[in-house]
Amino acid sequence: MFGVFHPDRLECTVTSTLSAPATALDVSCTRLRALNAEYPRMYAVATMADEGKRRWWSLADDLGGDRVPRMWARSLEDVTDPDVAAMQVATALIHAVVGRVTALVVLEGRAWDPGLENLWIHMDSDEGIDWAGVADDTMRVLPDDPYAGAPRTVTVPCERALLLWTVHRSLTSLHAVFDAIARLTPIDASRFWGLVGEAVLGAATYVPILAGGGEAAAQRRGQGILDAFVAAGVPVRSKSRITRPHCGRLGQARKRLLN
Repeated sequence: MFGVFHPDRLECTVTSTLSAPATALDVSCTRLRALNAEYPRMYAVATMADEGKRRWWSLADDLGGDRVPRMWARSLEDVTDPDVAAMQVATALIHAVVGRVTALVVLEGRAWDPGLENLWIHMDSDEGIDWAGVADDTMRVLPDDPYAGAPRTVTVPCERALLLWTVHRSLTSLHAVFDAIARLTPIDASRFWGLVGEAVLGAATYVPILAGGGEAAAQRRGQGILDAFVAAGVPVRSKSRITRPHCGRLGQARKRLLN
């Protein structure tokens, strides 16, 4: 009545839906992870829809909680100088906000949204930041990008528009980060924004070297990001902010970005 059962003829109708096409963010983060095999999370971000919430916290919701005080307390255990400890905390948060997205901008001319309401932070067991995530994985891309017009992308008209948008969105996070750190530590605004400039310089200098090329585009985009910050009224490009000596190829690249 029911016929013969043939298990070898069964077909799974949902198989094709289990592996969704890679998004622009997926592809970009694969490349970012490959820049440093020992520290694949150095520049990449996670998509929060794919992550549990353990050790994650929202930049928008939790900056006023105990996360920054815990980072500050842990830093003070490592160094006795409050100024140095404050800079350690600031540097970690600044990298999460702007260092990571700058790496992608200079490498591929793409950007995820580094805005306050979109960023999440992942802590390791020692109260240090070891990853960042985005709630909305929509990417801004240029008109000639292979993913222009694809789902989860917004095409911006030109490179300058991409840089201005990235800086505008980063500032929503950076202002909140500075306020949270300044409530606890002796850091001042000029030092904080100098560290922001350092983060941009670091990404624009090191990422193309790690990638094995693209230095001209990285320097141009790094310059554009720094200029956009200055135009927004934050002093990120002063030579006095750069105190560490550099020589050779890296030093020459950094000097070109500063001039």
